[in-house]
Amino acid sequence: MRIVHTECPICSGKNLIPFLVCKDYTVSGEQFEIAYCQPCHTGLTQNIPDQASIGSYYKAESYISHSNTKAGLINRLYHYARNWMLRSKYDLVSKATHVHQGSLLDIGSGTGYFLDMMKKKQWQVKGIEADEDARKFAEQQFGLTIFPPSELTRLAEKQFDAITLWHVLEHLHELNGSWQQFGRLLKDAGTLFIAVPNHECYDAAHYKAQWAAYDVPRHLWHFSPTSIATLAQNHGFQIMEKKIMPFDPFYIALLSEKYAANSIGLIRGALHGGIALLRGLLNVDKSSSIIYVLKKKS
Repeated sequence: MRIVHTECPICSGKNLIPFLVCKDYTVSGEQFEIAYCQPCHTGLTQNIPDQASIGSYYKAESYISHSNTKAGLINRLYHYARNWMLRSKYDLVSKATHVHQGSLLDIGSGTGYFLDMMKKKQWQVKGIEADEDARKFAEQQFGLTIFPPSELTRLAEKQFDAITLWHVLEHLHELNGSWQQFGRLLKDAGTLFIAVPNHECYDAAHYKAQWAAYDVPRHLWHFSPTSIATLAQNHGFQIMEKKIMPFDPFYIALLSEKYAANSIGLIRGALHGGIALLRGLLNVDKSSSIIYVLKKKS
């Protein structure tokens, strides 16, 4: 079954404007239209597979967030950046929560690298992951037990000091329902961490339909700072802090150059990645990807 949006789930806007037509470069080669909701600055991928049928669009070795391959330059860079970001994420979670051995729920745990890091730091961890192969990898590699999404609604309320979604929110079909679960599961003093691509950045404007972070149809939503602020307001959260992700501009630019089949893609990717990083350093709202640190409103 396919889904075509006639209304924005964030602001209920009904005037969805055709924005871009993007190709699925990872799996199917299909074309997907992105519609734009002007009031909340959100992009919505149209004609998307429903939750029951989208799994086949993740079945690619090159979909490296759920892969351990290091073949090729982009994959090697991804793994180097991931190791650096794991340490950075731990530091951010500890600092923002003021807790050093708390309870954490990671939604979209993938193959479990972040949960393994937090477990080694003496946190009590639970993970949610839709992909069965990724869950099996986490169990075999790290001894983690990661649950399917159906477990989310069964978890007891107000038990987590931190809930994290690292490049996951854009994949969730039930956007508002997911935010309701964040509020239910998080302790009153807990902290929500959401990292998402920002389609209002330099590299999105430069690469247009070939911007790798559109990643249709896996990315169902294309967020901006206005999108996340509206979602937070709707669900009783407030944004406390916004952080850049310094490796994302380079990874996204290199992958976008690959999609464009540019013969000097490495050089151009490094150049445009550097420009994108500088834009993000000058104004976090223009960063390629943004980490939002949120708290419940008192």
